[in-house]
Amino acid sequence: MLRLEPGTVIAPAPIAVAQPQPASAAPVEEPGQEPPRTPPLESLPSWLVRGGIGAWLLLGILIVVSLAVFATAQIVPVFIGIFIALVVTSLLEPVVDLLGRLMPRYPATFLALLGTLGVVAGLVTYVVTSVTNQWSSLARQFSSGVTTILDFLENGPLPLHLTQQELVSQFYSWLEKGQRYVESNAPTLASEVLSNAGTVVEVFTVLALALFCTIFFLASGGRMWRWFLNELPTAMRPRVHRAAGAGWYTFAGYARGTMIVALTDAMMAGAFLQVIGIPLAAPLAVLVFIGAFIPIVGAPAAMIVAMVVALAAKGLVMAIVVGLGVAGIGQIEGHILQPLIMGRQVSLHPVVVIIAVAVGTYAASLLGAIVAVPVVSVAWSVYSVLHTKDAPMEGELPRFQAPR
Repeated sequence: MLRLEPGTVIAPAPIAVAQPQPASAAPVEEPGQEPPRTPPLESLPSWLVRGGIGAWLLLGILIVVSLAVFATAQIVPVFIGIFIALVVTSLLEPVVDLLGRLMPRYPATFLALLGTLGVVAGLVTYVVTSVTNQWSSLARQFSSGVTTILDFLENGPLPLHLTQQELVSQFYSWLEKGQRYVESNAPTLASEVLSNAGTVVEVFTVLALALFCTIFFLASGGRMWRWFLNELPTAMRPRVHRAAGAGWYTFAGYARGTMIVALTDAMMAGAFLQVIGIPLAAPLAVLVFIGAFIPIVGAPAAMIVAMVVALAAKGLVMAIVVGLGVAGIGQIEGHILQPLIMGRQVSLHPVVVIIAVAVGTYAASLLGAIVAVPVVSVAWSVYSVLHTKDAPMEGELPRFQAPR
């Protein structure tokens, strides 16, 4: 135990007093030294900085898209061949997967392709045979139908009256002008014929490219895609695979859905035309099938052709009936078949579809109209997968109140 001896004085322990720290003195500028400059971005308003960055990003995106369009325009036949190969691959992939359970992948691919070619050849044979069998009666019906139309133009309620003699003279006038044009432009027409021969060769080249790519896409598409992913950095592989999967899901859904809708429209139109006795029902059904692949304009064009045939063969009343029937089939397609078959695989607003078709038509005519909707759908699905969305706005939007 510690003891305190008498007489011992205990000195108080020193108390540490915190000394006030001197405030940091402002840097003293030496004579002749320039003051520090403020960065230019910090001197601008924040909204202007964000707007400028967004404008540069938009400009970069437009440049990339323009370069892609320009490069595609230089190799249009190659693009068409690959596009056809992707469409056929998306259609036959379920068939090849089913056959692949019973045999190796390559024999399953060739069997599916041969079966598809057989079906197409059978349809073409049926159409040609139906036209050949109906040709004699069809010629008589068209002759009487043309007479009916001429009588309507001459004696009908229209303010413009044309006699048969005037129409015949006008026809001969056009024929004479055409003959003079051929005689005066024979060298140019000959060169155009030779260029068209080159176009035929180009068509067969495109079809050969499409067939070659389709075989390998169906037989070894998974290995080809795995090789491509392995060439990318490891960090990029999951995002690229997820985005490409979403794009392929949308593209395949659009192709398969369009094919099913087109077949359904063609069968309904063929049965309807056959029941009411319109000639060339089978070729008109094929025309409806082809028109289903061209958004917005394909169905009305097929309807107009069917109405013209009905007008020439059966008269004005039957032409109106055909127009109403084909229009009703279009309503069934738009309100029942499209939502039921497509679902949400291709969820584009009708305004976006119309704008895409218009832009595609002006950029690449008929080809652009056909590929515009699937390209926009795939681009939107890829963007939706890669883009992180904020919480959506709910409830009624607030109205703008003008300051007083």
